[in-house]
Amino acid sequence: MPARTLDGDVYVAPLYLAGSTTIGDPAMQPLLDHGFTLQSDELANVYVSSPDQHVRLGFLPEGPDNTLWKVAAHHDPFGPPDWLATFDSNTPTELVTAFTSAVATNYAEDPDTVLTAPRRPAEEGFRPLEGAGWKRGSWRLTTLFTAPDGLAGLTYRGGILDRHAELRGDQDRWLLWGGQDGYSSRWYATFTSAVPVDLVAATTARLADPSPVLRYEVEIPQRNRNAARTRPVPPPVPTPLDVRRATAARARSHGGHLVRRTPAASAIPGTLSAVPPARPAHQRRAAAARS
Repeated sequence: MPARTLDGDVYVAPLYLAGSTTIGDPAMQPLLDHGFTLQSDELANVYVSSPDQHVRLGFLPEGPDNTLWKVAAHHDPFGPPDWLATFDSNTPTELVTAFTSAVATNYAEDPDTVLTAPRRPAEEGFRPLEGAGWKRGSWRLTTLFTAPDGLAGLTYRGGILDRHAELRGDQDRWLLWGGQDGYSSRWYATFTSAVPVDLVAATTARLADPSPVLRYEVEIPQRNRNAARTRPVPPPVPTPLDVRRATAARARSHGGHLVRRTPAASAIPGTLSAVPPARPAHQRRAAAARS
């Protein structure tokens, strides 16, 4: 089995400081693997739809705003969405992939659960962050979580929200964010009230995961680099097959014969070394005294 090609030259942690890969394939692939279809427009925006047209994803590099990803579920394929999740252009791609992987898994088990999953407490979405030691706070009906370094967070707004205002982006039930403050360094993701909580929990679990991710160093937002932990990807270790191929290549370069080193004369039994062996120290001192 061929080794997986690494896509990056550094490992970065935590994830929320790594920035986006700007490549949509990893996040779309879980849906495509479960029978979703893909189309694109003349601007290179990509649209992925479930076989029944009830679940849709848009990858919108040429969209009208900074929202790069939209995932929506519709009871009526021609009506407004029942729920909407958005991720802006700076969001780490791994977070989007965590969300779409959960959508794909749920859809494969029962398409209706993506639309009408049983209501679950918001605490299930909080739990991965609490388990990772994020600081919890509250203000009126709002619950807040902040990463230990203060550079990522979650805001959950309780109470009654206007559904249409949520779909327009004027109100947020769930808001995730990360990165240093700045246009190119901070990212935002939102989930409306009807997004199944297990999909949110899959995303917060990935957000809290301390495992480093691969990036090319130039992809890491400039303002996040001092706070992020990075280490270079080590060079690959040659496999036995690589060694055999290198040996064969050297043999071919010398007319089909391996070149062997000739041992030093002193190492061959019965021969004399061209360099006389050093005399013991007491013999050197005696010779010096006679002179």
